Amino acid sequence: MNCGPGASRAGSSVGDVRAVPSGEGRAQRDPAGRGQPRSALGEGLLALEWSRIGMGLLGVASIIVAWWFAALIISDNVILPSPVATGRTLLHYLTRPYPARGLTLLGDTAMSLARILAGFAWGAIAGTVLGAAMAAVRPLRLIIDPLIELGRPLPPLAFIPLLIVWFGIGELPKVMLIGLGVIPIMVVSVVAALDAVPEEYIEAARSLGASPGYALLHVRVRAALPAVITGLRLAMGISWTSIVAVEMIAATSGLGYVILEASNYLVTPLIFSGIVLIAAVALILDGLLRLLRRLVAPMG
Repeated sequence: MNCGPGASRAGSSVGDVRAVPSGEGRAQRDPAGRGQPRSALGEGLLALEWSRIGMGLLGVASIIVAWWFAALIISDNVILPSPVATGRTLLHYLTRPYPARGLTLLGDTAMSLARILAGFAWGAIAGTVLGAAMAAVRPLRLIIDPLIELGRPLPPLAFIPLLIVWFGIGELPKVMLIGLGVIPIMVVSVVAALDAVPEEYIEAARSLGASPGYALLHVRVRAALPAVITGLRLAMGISWTSIVAVEMIAATSGLGYVILEASNYLVTPLIFSGIVLIAAVALILDGLLRLLRRLVAPMG
């Protein structure tokens, strides 16, 4: 039997391997036993996501409970309807028109959503292109930046009379109004996002042989995308503010119109129903933008 140093080392090595507990010194396996290592980071993110959902649901439940107690104390369905009364009215008018010659709540929600998406789309595209041009061409930035700063504090609702005079009371002024509110937010967000990308990123890409165009699209723009999407989320909130206001003034459909008509006849549960629908649809759209941000920046 060979008892030399090599054998001793081999035996020691085998003994060390056998001494390692089964759960240590090797990659964790997935529950299905396919031999693929599980990502601890992925599991952590999944747990964090469920935690956020649970806390969010807890917050919503707290608001509903507080609302319910306040309605019990006030005991006046005109001043403050209960969540039950609001839910009953919401379900009733989902498939029934209000007013009698109007649309159902589903139809009004669809009208408001169509206007939102149309105005948001053109405003976001115009603001993104303008912001990118300002970030790339400094003379253009020096010319347009004062105009953006002058127009940004102006509420979009101030343009409603002018848009009605110029374009009538059809769909065009509503879509134009939403876009006018989105453009300044997107310009500021895009310029700030592109300026915040470190120059070291560009220099590193160029040193590895990237062309200026490739470095711009795949490095600078890619790094700025999360902040740009945050700007989109802010602009979406402004879009809902604008459309509800313009529907109250110059429209015969949409959730803003329904809320105004219900307030004229003190149908408070329907007012709350419209508010709940606006919040629900806005939450869904914001969730889609959050998902888009997660896709372009998984670690963000």
